[in-house]
Amino acid sequence: MTDIDTSSLFRPFSIGSLELKNRIVMAPMTRNQAPDGIPNEKNAEYYRRRAEGEVGLILSEGTVIDRPSSRNLPNVPFFHGEAALAGWKAVIDAVHAAGGAMGPQLWHTGSTRSGDWDPGVDVESPSGLIGPDNPRGKVMSDADIADTIAAFASAAKSAKELGFDLAELHGAHGYLIDQFFWEGTNKRDDNWGGSTLMDRSRFALEVVKACRAAVGSDYPLVLRISQWKQQDYVAKLAKTPAEMESWLTALADAGVDVFHCSQRRFWEPEFPDVDGEEGLNFAGWAKKLTGKTTISVGSVGLSTDFLSSFGGEDASSTGLDKLIKRMERDEFDLIAVGRALISDAGWASKVHTNHIEGIVSFERPHLATLA
Repeated sequence: MTDIDTSSLFRPFSIGSLELKNRIVMAPMTRNQAPDGIPNEKNAEYYRRRAEGEVGLILSEGTVIDRPSSRNLPNVPFFHGEAALAGWKAVIDAVHAAGGAMGPQLWHTGSTRSGDWDPGVDVESPSGLIGPDNPRGKVMSDADIADTIAAFASAAKSAKELGFDLAELHGAHGYLIDQFFWEGTNKRDDNWGGSTLMDRSRFALEVVKACRAAVGSDYPLVLRISQWKQQDYVAKLAKTPAEMESWLTALADAGVDVFHCSQRRFWEPEFPDVDGEEGLNFAGWAKKLTGKTTISVGSVGLSTDFLSSFGGEDASSTGLDKLIKRMERDEFDLIAVGRALISDAGWASKVHTNHIEGIVSFERPHLATLA
């Protein structure tokens, strides 16, 4: 047995009226295993097992809104339509029966889709770009933008009606909302673009406001954000604390309750030139600047980083001491665990009981199954 004091991870936490039994969140992870876009019994059992394994809050894989080009893979689940919503109702009922809490991640993948698996449907993005000077798909019209905002709001309303405990908007990793944020993919010269991050935040602000209006004042809304993009791992939206403060404060004022701050390695400081190499990470700065609840995420429970793990190198569960140190000082409120929970549904309970050596290590082939 490894002697690590993990009690800081297992303190209760409240998001408004939502009571969580601990600080561990299952991060959203694309599984691409919902045939025809409809969650089935296997998907429900997959999430139920994580609830039984002591995960405090489950965030679903990205599930797409009602737009023709919203998904980038053929078996990504929908969050619209009678059949798909019935599938999600079975998922949340299974999670609740196991004592868990859960929210869907609402997603539009923007211009990231490639290939011809759905011919005749043009991908859409702010400026018809997948990355800087890299065209793909069509430029969204004002009507496209209005319909997309409405589709996000409709999905958030469905989440509440189905009984989910909260909803998360995916605004990170170079997908649609993030493509509006990023100067590399938003070259618009109308009200949806501009030279500053705040100018380019209008789309996200309108999405958040529409979702807030759809779900009411008391339903928790989470926004996932990142500085890095899958198109550029070293990209930065907010280059200074002041720029980050104005960006995130506006989003909080629009209705965001929780910032889910994604970085490749949670232990790396966001602004080391300001507070040093042991300084606050992204989620730490977001909490400091806005006072809102924050979730940190990035290679938790893994010995290797995002790139090497998905490049085929096996990853083992180590480095919890780095996490415990930050949790004990309440740098952020919740910690999201990704690939470690793909491989081991009982990851949280094993950490809780200090059965660290019993954790099943993440390996790339595990992505092909719903274990």
